[in-house]
Amino acid sequence: MSEDTVVPCPRCGSATTFSAANRWRPFCSERCKIVDLGNWASERYRVPDPTPPDLDGAPAPDAPPGG
Repeated sequence: MSEDTVVPCPRCGSATTFSAANRWRPFCSERCKIVDLGNWASERYRVPDPTPPDLDGAPAPDAPPGG
């Protein structure tokens, strides 16, 4: 007896099964999967980078362009 785990869809929040029977897991549908992929592709989701930018050799923020 195998009981499927029910999880919320990461996109819309509706309950969906996390099993091999759900071809879009962990999403509830192909639409939710494609919308989420589109958000990553258009950079709506970002992973924060805790390291500060390397400013060595970079012009000062108030320096005029080209010099």
